[in-house]
Amino acid sequence: MRRVIVAGTDGSAVAGEAVRWAVDDAVRRRAPLRIVHAVDRRPYGVSGLSASGTADSAARAGEGMLAEAARAAADRRPDAVVTTELIEGTPAVALRDEAAAAAELVVGSHGVGAVTGALLGSVPVCVAGHVDGAVVVVRPPTADPHGGIVVGIDDSDECGPALAFAFEQARLRGCPLRAVHARWTPSPGFEPGTGRAEDEVRCAVTDRLAAWKEEFPAVTVTQDMTCAPPAAALVDASERAALLVVGSRGLGAVGSLLLGSVSRQVLHHARCPVAVVRQARV
Repeated sequence: MRRVIVAGTDGSAVAGEAVRWAVDDAVRRRAPLRIVHAVDRRPYGVSGLSASGTADSAARAGEGMLAEAARAAADRRPDAVVTTELIEGTPAVALRDEAAAAAELVVGSHGVGAVTGALLGSVPVCVAGHVDGAVVVVRPPTADPHGGIVVGIDDSDECGPALAFAFEQARLRGCPLRAVHARWTPSPGFEPGTGRAEDEVRCAVTDRLAAWKEEFPAVTVTQDMTCAPPAAALVDASERAALLVVGSRGLGAVGSLLLGSVSRQVLHHARCPVAVVRQARV
């Protein structure tokens, strides 16, 4: 059996979008969907507060959110296998624990506590790039759900998991894949910070993509190489995409657990769901 897909919910509208995205993907992957809601009981143990009553109230509210999310998922995809669970802990930590055994974790871009107009909540930032596998961040619908897949690519090994996830998504959906390699080169002919000739990098990127084309021959691939800041190019491409896929970090990133600057900017500004992939899973 394929690994489970986990979706987090807090009862917000954007969490509902995340659950709908997750159940669609679960059916495509023929994988079970597990919807979770995190309850942090620690604040209710502060002196002077009625810990048990308040915590129990929060748990009951969470169970209601889970029941509503399960109904929405079943209504959307009656053929899906859906379970729910109330988990304990702060949302970011609890969801990171859930992601450890999941094929992917799906969350909304912000929750009920988000400031109006905020681009991204704290939970996606704390989870994306901090766990193996894919974290899909879903925002309110702004892009064409029938668009293709866009993936960011360079000539580093770090983009391999993102490419694996993107090609599989394109195969499952039967849609085209657009691979975007953006380079910002103030000095013509050389990649900034690498000392490598631009043509050398271009060939390396093309060769890397060719290997994935051989593995996924049914996927129609367009290679887009442009001179622009990578984050800006990917955000622009997201306007016409159903999903944007990026690696958790790029060249020069410090520490394997840190979310790279490009991935962070894309999460804040992309116009479609974003998958941040640190290690591919099936």
